[in-house]
Amino acid sequence: MGNSLSSGLANKHAFIHSFGFLNFRKVHMTIEYLKTSKPAIERADDDAKTRAAVETTLSDIEKRGDAAVRELSQKFDQYSPESFRLTHAEIEVLIAELTPQELADIKFAQEQVIKFAKAQRASMQDVEVETMPGVILGHKNIPVQSVGCYVPGGKFPMVASAHMSVATAKVAGVPRIVACTPPWQGKPNPAVIAAMHLGGAHEIYVLGGIQAVGAMALGTQSIEPVHMLVGPGNAFVAEAKRQLFGRVGIDLFAGPTETMVIADETVDGELCATDLLGQAEHGYNSPAVLLTNSRKLAEDTMAEIERLLTILPTADTARASWENYGEVIVCDSYDEMLTVADDIASEHVQVMTDRDDWFLEHMTCYGALFLGARTNVANGDKVIGTNHTLPTKKAGRYTGGLWVGKFLKTHSYQRVLTDEAATMIGAYGSRLCMLEGFVGHAEQCNVRVRRYGGVDVPYGEGAAAS
Repeated sequence: MGNSLSSGLANKHAFIHSFGFLNFRKVHMTIEYLKTSKPAIERADDDAKTRAAVETTLSDIEKRGDAAVRELSQKFDQYSPESFRLTHAEIEVLIAELTPQELADIKFAQEQVIKFAKAQRASMQDVEVETMPGVILGHKNIPVQSVGCYVPGGKFPMVASAHMSVATAKVAGVPRIVACTPPWQGKPNPAVIAAMHLGGAHEIYVLGGIQAVGAMALGTQSIEPVHMLVGPGNAFVAEAKRQLFGRVGIDLFAGPTETMVIADETVDGELCATDLLGQAEHGYNSPAVLLTNSRKLAEDTMAEIERLLTILPTADTARASWENYGEVIVCDSYDEMLTVADDIASEHVQVMTDRDDWFLEHMTCYGALFLGARTNVANGDKVIGTNHTLPTKKAGRYTGGLWVGKFLKTHSYQRVLTDEAATMIGAYGSRLCMLEGFVGHAEQCNVRVRRYGGVDVPYGEGAAAS
């Protein structure tokens, strides 16, 4: 990939490419792809292999429990301790390995996440209203009772993911928070463990991959199952969550990191290239897209990417990601850029233009927005306070990212206080049930019309209109 499109494609029809991201929407658009990504069919092949591997692995965990989990941990992480769960004493020893500055930095980031989560929680109120005399309707926001938080860490120890899931669940009031993270360089990572502990995890396991999410969701001899799984992860973790959805709840489908930079000539190629590669280093399959109305900026950015790849320590990963999943798209107008951006629905959308607020007002499909050249995705990933577990693979069309509200269930209730209300609602309910053919339903209403209204409703018939 990475080649420039031929002149035959570089025209108003060039937007029709392998992903089928864009629709005409009755808009005439001139969109040019200077660089395209790996074809959809190749991605589909990768996904199919992942699905099969995950299905087999989860079945094994369900059948054999701890024995399967231990074998998988040994196979993939070369880690097989006496117990995967850390004791309080072990946690304290690990935290003591951190420098005072490291610990202070972790606490600072966690405080920002907690501060924003508390503000979000305060926006969610229980409701109770008397909709008519004697009829009370309401809802309560009730925390999920147990949550399994996955914190990636095999290649990069994702300290921040502990804040995003564990600390946010704590603010929501979840009474049992289980946290899993893989070993790092053959042992628990002190920084990740510290973040989990400080965030409020009740159980901490050094366990990664499919075996971690499978054990938390399905339960084993030593791990009680949870009601919900949250947190990002690699393609196998994401697929495991997808297959387990239904047996347990999940936050969202959080697959490989995606980033989009929307930019015009108010910024330069170095800034755009840095921000694209900053996320491309996540993994070999992390899509990174530049969307611009400036061909010069597009070309400058592509040149800067090649320069930076010669000095970036994580260039091996970033280059593979950029070459296979990177895209450069040039539009004629801001309206076209908006249409393309909403169609792609990228996880991270960095906006650096002369009208950032316009994009904030009009964009509808994305994970999170990062507005202006002074901010960047790394801020959101690590410290600023917004959550970094965000929808990928176009899921931003129907869901937002992880936040305190994901850990809360909104349950309704009703109460009828007077005989008059019971009679009036019951009569309507009776007739509407009979309209649908539900005689048993109608009798639930009729028996109350008889008792509380003194009305003789023949059995199995709808109540008469008053």
